Amino acid sequence: MSGRGDRPARFRVVAIADADSFVKWAAALIDTAPDVHPHLLLVRTPLTVSIAQERAALSGTAIRPDAVTRIAHEEIASWLSHDRPDVVVLAGRGPFVRLVMREIDRLARRPVVVTGMPGMSIPAQRGALLYRRESDLMVVHSRRELRAFSDLADRLGVGLRFGLATLPFAKPRPAEASTGDDLVFAAQAIVPRDPADRLALAGILRSAAAADPSRRVVVKLRSRPDQGESETHFERTAFADLLQSRPENLVFSHDPMATALQRAEGLVTVSSTAAIEAIAMGVPVIALDTFGVSKEHLNTVFTGSGVQGSAADVIARRFRHPNERWKLDNYFHDPAESTWWIDVRELVAMRRRGDLPARRVPPPRGGALHRAWQRKAVLGDEDRSVAGAVALMVGAPLVWTILTVRRIFGARGAGTWSDPASDITVTPARYQDPIVRRMPRVAVVGD
Repeated sequence: MSGRGDRPARFRVVAIADADSFVKWAAALIDTAPDVHPHLLLVRTPLTVSIAQERAALSGTAIRPDAVTRIAHEEIASWLSHDRPDVVVLAGRGPFVRLVMREIDRLARRPVVVTGMPGMSIPAQRGALLYRRESDLMVVHSRRELRAFSDLADRLGVGLRFGLATLPFAKPRPAEASTGDDLVFAAQAIVPRDPADRLALAGILRSAAAADPSRRVVVKLRSRPDQGESETHFERTAFADLLQSRPENLVFSHDPMATALQRAEGLVTVSSTAAIEAIAMGVPVIALDTFGVSKEHLNTVFTGSGVQGSAADVIARRFRHPNERWKLDNYFHDPAESTWWIDVRELVAMRRRGDLPARRVPPPRGGALHRAWQRKAVLGDEDRSVAGAVALMVGAPLVWTILTVRRIFGARGAGTWSDPASDITVTPARYQDPIVRRMPRVAVVGD
């Protein structure tokens, strides 16, 4: 690690991440910033990317392997104290962001803290905002998201600055690339959630492959569980299991999405951000609405786009391009409107002048035991403390009780999960993944 005196006269930006989708987003985001010296810290948690996933996430960026450091949580503060970055980008699920923010609170020289979500974020979720409320800037990726998160912040009484960016990994197709004839399906771990729906979706893919044996149906997967890999969300019903019996032209791929799309005739998804990658490359899509359009399916963003379609459309490969009006409001605004890096430079100048107070994470309401639970829930087996083990035993039943009550008695009305007409959720999520993956009944409350 070089000292500050050896460094070029440009901003030092460090992204801190763990899970696959957040690593991809953080690497692509800092790669778009001009005049920076970037570094990527991968914190060891149950979700940390494998070397293969890291390689896929960094594909298409200029971040070299020697600019990546794998680190334990307890080493974060000392590493940052020595490196003294100007900007830290926190890229992880809400509980991860909160845990790392507490380490930043220990620093004598505080960097500007930037947070954000790794893809489409409609609806703007309560937890996504509250976990990031102590950051100096939260990045959003469309005009629509900017309106939604600003509205949500006003309703929740959160004072937070937002910076608009384009999705950093949504890039045009290379000029030399030729159009392929693959139907690429972007698999998602939690959408649709119901096992029966996932089984039905596997059947649609089989039918699409059988309809034309001369063309491939490619199921793009994000992880290899048999090799110990995890992904951001916990998949209880895996397409790799559902499609063990399949036609020869129905295949799996672990290539980067950009690579898969270079051979695509079209992309199929329920609500994956891969749709935006495809649209950017000029690849038509189908946003499958067979299982409904709702906030829980995370696909209300496609309403009015012109790309929603049925199972019959998928089987017949009736892909479509979105209308221009929808694109301007959803992820394809004029790049000149993307002010996030201008905002960051202004915030760095303010911090250097002493005009940007630190936004510190408050102590948890449940005291030391609650704090131990928060740490254990994020770090899993990486946390070997007695307090963490005790908190796990006490907290797990309580969390599952809270989630059960939410599922049964969840609030309804404007701005809730049951309201498809709004772009925000003022109520907490009713479902949560286990973050401690080896203990499948342990969940974290939050988004």
